[in-house]
Amino acid sequence: MKKNYKRTLIACYLGFITQAICANFAPLLFLTFNKSYHISLGTIALIPTVFYFTQLVVDILCGLVVDRIGYRKCVVASEVCAALGLIGMAFLPGMFANPFTGIVIAVIIYAIGSGLIEVLVSPIVEACPFEHKEAVMSMLHSFYCWGSVGVIVLSSLFFILFGIENWKILACFWAIIPLFNIFNFATCPIERLTEDGKGMSYWQLFGVPIFWVSVILMICAGASEISMAQWASAYTESALGLAKTVCDLAGPCMFAITMGISRVIFGKFGDRMNLKNFMIGSGILCLCCYALASIFQNPVIGLIGCILCGFSVGIMWPGTISISSKLLPGGGTAMFAMIAMAGDLGGSIGPALVGNITEIFGNNMHKGMLAGCIFPAVLVVCLIALKFRKTEK
Repeated sequence: MKKNYKRTLIACYLGFITQAICANFAPLLFLTFNKSYHISLGTIALIPTVFYFTQLVVDILCGLVVDRIGYRKCVVASEVCAALGLIGMAFLPGMFANPFTGIVIAVIIYAIGSGLIEVLVSPIVEACPFEHKEAVMSMLHSFYCWGSVGVIVLSSLFFILFGIENWKILACFWAIIPLFNIFNFATCPIERLTEDGKGMSYWQLFGVPIFWVSVILMICAGASEISMAQWASAYTESALGLAKTVCDLAGPCMFAITMGISRVIFGKFGDRMNLKNFMIGSGILCLCCYALASIFQNPVIGLIGCILCGFSVGIMWPGTISISSKLLPGGGTAMFAMIAMAGDLGGSIGPALVGNITEIFGNNMHKGMLAGCIFPAVLVVCLIALKFRKTEK
């Protein structure tokens, strides 16, 4: 029987939506945790740290164990962990004397699922016999954007209609998506990424200079994206002086929408475009967007910079994965794991740099955004160097 790889693609789409739920749902409840469980905001701030640190650990371990265990078992486990973590978020806090212990346990469980999704879904799609894989990869990653928008908008709507005090019901509702996707990944066709199922080891990758170029590209891609995404709401609030709910919709939500549009455009027309040229153009646009948000004092221009930045960073993450796959066709799971880790590392470094520079200059977010210009600038330089390599065809 002919294998239906569209089922594989649908499962991977839902996988990225699951990751978006894991990354974006808990931050909507930070103030609720503060009021309901009397947890200080400083303690609550550890939740994203735990989430991303767990993902980093999973990224590293994946390169060591996935080829031995098998992609199917691991990706099914990713959905199981995501569902259990989301359900646990509703029940575990009430099972401990310190509710924060229950929250952290739930976050770690669904972060394991999120980390597995981050490493496994891209190589699963890469191994499928699709034409124009750069375009397919871009379309795939757009579903993280649409998932983020869906979580923010639908959760906000639920809180308005039923009250934020019923958030535990919503947590269980969001768990339905990974529970449903367990069946998808258990039954869809999954191919091996390399011929014998084993790619290069970490030590082999470390000895290839071009691998480090891919790592730098991904660090810059993650930093360019996450720096603006995490600070967009605060920037919009400080620049425009609007209510936080409005700022969440005008900042992060519009950022995710324009990022998704960028990925859909390349997903539809990528077969007619040169990926490196598109990424260079996107990097230059990203640099301009950070400049708009940092140099101009006009709040409307700054907001435009934030929104357009989403469009500019859209291709960076999936594009870097596609470029790395071509540069290192035998990289295997270890390469995808290290690239994912580099993206998470950039997502940690970038916002921290913007935040620290902002604080150093007296909470001046314009200065913080100006510091963020370094990441798209380095990305463009690396892409130009790759484009004019002697081996480039």
